[in-house]
Amino acid sequence: MWVEGRVLQRKDWTDKLFSLRIDAKIAPFIAGQFIKLSLPSEDKRIARAYSLVNPPGADYIEVLAVAVEEGELSPRLQDLSPGDVLQVSASATGFLTLGELPDAPAAGRQLWMLATGTAVGPFIAMLGTEEPWQRFEHLVLVYGVRRAEDLAYLDELQALAASRPGLQLILSVTRESVPGAMQQRIPDALASGAIEAASGLTLSAAHSQVMICGNPEMVASTQALLLERGLCKNLRRAPGQITVEKYW
Repeated sequence: MWVEGRVLQRKDWTDKLFSLRIDAKIAPFIAGQFIKLSLPSEDKRIARAYSLVNPPGADYIEVLAVAVEEGELSPRLQDLSPGDVLQVSASATGFLTLGELPDAPAAGRQLWMLATGTAVGPFIAMLGTEEPWQRFEHLVLVYGVRRAEDLAYLDELQALAASRPGLQLILSVTRESVPGAMQQRIPDALASGAIEAASGLTLSAAHSQVMICGNPEMVASTQALLLERGLCKNLRRAPGQITVEKYW
């Protein structure tokens, strides 16, 4: 089922990376979930999934996207301007949510959020709610991109880290040297110990929950490293410490 959405704002972070803020009446959702966007086509409906960047309760919805040159939808989405109309799925879905994590006392508890590119979106939504601070003592967001210009929402994230005790923002920019950022892919930085050194924390099965969202290769490599360290995949029938979502 689809509802009509109207573009309120488009922000271009780079020539390909952009955000759309949309007025659309969708069903209540959980931070971390995604919706589908669609535009009319002559012979078929073309729809793609995008995670919601905004927290529940906002009077708009917002997505972060990359215009893929050969894509059937994303370049058209980037061409939209305020006032333009598109179709939005009436309900959000997805299981990369804090409610899927095992419940436990907050004391000493760590939530590690590992993201590449636009997959930072669901974590921004989660950090816009009170739940992570109610459930965890330490929050670590590791945000990996290729170039510094790809760090969407950086000012907002830095301001949040400065204002909320317990949140650490660790940046990784792989294709250029940026002061204050690592220059390693997330799996490599995890394997070398650079992420733990930057955070001052030790990632362990006893104290850590790890949420991973990004390109499939990063997700697979990072999960394999964590499994080697004794963490287990989190399943409803068998709670563990690793929760993942591939981004395409």
